[in-house]
Amino acid sequence: MLSFTRFTTRELLILMYKRRRLLTFATAGAVICTAGFIPSVSQAVGSGDREENGSYAATHGLTADDVTNINALNENALTLGQPGKPTGELPPSAGPSSRFPDSTDDRETPPAEPLERMPDAYRAYGGRATTVINNYIRKWQQVYSHRDGKKQQMTEEQREKLSYGCVGVTWVNSGPYPMNKLAFSFFDEGKYKNDLKNISPRPDETRAEFEGRIAKDSFDEEKGFKRARDVASIMNKALESAHDEGTYIGNLKTGLTNNNDALLHEDSRSNFYSALRNTPSFKERDGGNYDPSRMKAVVYSKHFWSGQDQRGPSDRRKYGDPEAFRPDQGTGLVDMSKDRSVPRSPAKPGESWVNFDYGWFGAQTEADADKTVWTHGDHYHAPNSGLGPMHVYESKFRKWSAGYADFDRGTYMITFIPKSWNTAPAKVQQGWP
Repeated sequence: MLSFTRFTTRELLILMYKRRRLLTFATAGAVICTAGFIPSVSQAVGSGDREENGSYAATHGLTADDVTNINALNENALTLGQPGKPTGELPPSAGPSSRFPDSTDDRETPPAEPLERMPDAYRAYGGRATTVINNYIRKWQQVYSHRDGKKQQMTEEQREKLSYGCVGVTWVNSGPYPMNKLAFSFFDEGKYKNDLKNISPRPDETRAEFEGRIAKDSFDEEKGFKRARDVASIMNKALESAHDEGTYIGNLKTGLTNNNDALLHEDSRSNFYSALRNTPSFKERDGGNYDPSRMKAVVYSKHFWSGQDQRGPSDRRKYGDPEAFRPDQGTGLVDMSKDRSVPRSPAKPGESWVNFDYGWFGAQTEADADKTVWTHGDHYHAPNSGLGPMHVYESKFRKWSAGYADFDRGTYMITFIPKSWNTAPAKVQQGWP
């Protein structure tokens, strides 16, 4: 039985609403799935052996309309996050927004939380701890908000960013909207070729579906994560004593040489060498102020679908593109220039797929990947709509990397934030306290 003793009155109402909504889904589930509003788990499973969940929609109790609204809002956030877009100057939405007249935006900015109010314990189960967005704000203020050692109240602009859901969690911690230019993953080319040759398709599995599944199973997210962490470590050592970009680049090349790293041979104009100068907070007076030693390299992750080529074969949009978003075998870098956050196309009636999922890692120093914690969210914050309030998750790596049938790629990104920000503490404890 679920205990409500740790929750506030407002959170109890939210939980009761969610439980009532879930009971409604359970009662009408057969009708909903038959009518094609939500895919069944059995429909969604089968895109990869590593999946812990079926579709994102089925796991989170979302209708097809919910998924459509989530994807539309994600696309709007992506547009706002492009360079030159004045995200900080946009008025926060206290209710349904008129900013996007061509789409449904029932997202709301969560209210401010008192700076000194302590968070309640998260609910933990199966490698994941869960809380409501208001409680996450309280924890963020206590643990992640520090600037030069002082706690900060989450601003209205930051709460506006957070309200976008999974990408909002990364957005509020990284500063600028995550642009994913410095991405890493690991693809086992030998395993892929061997499995194509020696494994037979499943009954009723098309060739495109088979190739997409084998490609997905040939990615190793733990090794991709390790690669990103190793590179971030070299970058952080290069930043330590560098007070100008030239010194940083020189230190970086020395570190790569000492590690015999293939990134040393990247073109000087590549995303790898230009990443620091392209980070907005590096140039800001209260950020890096063009001093590399004031910055640190941190990590986050994105899950997405490979079949995004709208001009390519339709089967690849349904079952994945085996050739898309593979890393360079020497450097581990992934070319994300063709990532448009296009969701998987449905292959059967009733399927509905979310276009991406983000997880924030920061600069945790825990060596064992299985013990690391990834912070993300279920969907944008819409407490007065059928979608409901946003929940924030803290997931262990295995839970995060398992993904959903919506995604067949998991990349691990490096970005930079000022050292004075504590949105990336070395130790992250799942839940609270």
